[in-house]
Amino acid sequence: MSNLTIYHGSDHIIEKPDINKGKKYNDYGQGFYCTEDLELAKEWACKTGQEGFVNEYELNTADLAILNLNSNGYTILNWIALLLKYRTFTLDNEIQREARDYIINNFSIDTTNYDIIIGYRADDSYFSFAESFISNTLPLSTLNKALRLGNLGEQVALVSEKAFNNISFNNSEMVDKKIYYSKFTKRDLKAREDYKQYRNSLVHGQISITDEIFVLDIIRQEMKNDDPRIQRIISK
Repeated sequence: MSNLTIYHGSDHIIEKPDINKGKKYNDYGQGFYCTEDLELAKEWACKTGQEGFVNEYELNTADLAILNLNSNGYTILNWIALLLKYRTFTLDNEIQREARDYIINNFSIDTTNYDIIIGYRADDSYFSFAESFISNTLPLSTLNKALRLGNLGEQVALVSEKAFNNISFNNSEMVDKKIYYSKFTKRDLKAREDYKQYRNSLVHGQISITDEIFVLDIIRQEMKNDDPRIQRIISK
């Protein structure tokens, strides 16, 4: 048996998570979103500036199918594809619409047979990075580096009835907003500042864009997940 301790930050105590109560437009669809990082869960509990609770659970993963988007074999484009599939984006022009369709059709993963999905959490800053990428204003390498620099956390999403049957509630703890709302905003601000600094280097010629890949390059050159050009950028 393989047990995983996970945490969920919320404005209330949740002793029995219910898959039907999850929002359908979350990062990986309807589910229950947690993290293995207690401190992150506390920050997420107070992200609106109110007092919150961190709920602790034990998850038996022994017979669960797990998709880890941060493991070898997957790229940031697989993560973007799922966001485009499930989250609501404002698509103002043809480039964005074509980018959405191409990324979903060529980089999306069929999650039907998975019970757990592990990957980045698309907080506001992460979501804005994804929007810039599909608008063709942010190259792939900058997107990849921004997410690494941001350190905004990895989430564990329970997305099947089987996963919900394997989770048990341990306890809950009230979280002090005075401490953790500040931590949440500082973490988000750092991600934005790191991203801005890196992008300014790009704009002012400190970083060459000769070898950069933008979403239009991916579309026009019909790149796929295993394309060596994508792998070269991601591995830097």
